[in-house]
Amino acid sequence: MYEPIRTKSVHTMAAAPEIPHRSREQELDIRLAGQLTALLTVTDELHALATRTAGGADQESGPDAGLDRAALASAAERIAEQVARLSGGHYPLRAEPTDGGTPARIAALQQRAHTLAGNALAVATTRDDAAARELAAERMAAHAAPHRDLATA
Repeated sequence: MYEPIRTKSVHTMAAAPEIPHRSREQELDIRLAGQLTALLTVTDELHALATRTAGGADQESGPDAGLDRAALASAAERIAEQVARLSGGHYPLRAEPTDGGTPARIAALQQRAHTLAGNALAVATTRDDAAARELAAERMAAHAAPHRDLATA
């Protein structure tokens, strides 16, 4: 009376063993490495701007910029080490910084670095990674300093 169904039903859930699935920890590692890599890019950009605008000075690049070249270089190396640790020993590719160093650009990069450090801090806290959490909190505080004057004005 009725012809039997010859094809598989679209409503059955077929397990696909060929699709790789990641654990929550692996996903958090990938996300944290991505946030830190973005922070590394902005840190490299700030370091390049500090080097260009310093005019030979070792510490400050200007009265309002608040860019310490040595601290930015050290932070960039520590961020790269954390990314390498999270990425199985692969150091991140580092982009060549762009030209231009207006005070508005420096302020925008400082704000972007503060936001990225906050994102990394949130992921590191979720992941329960003490080293990354400490580094992200330190970078967040370092990039928050120029914005304190604007908040109290």
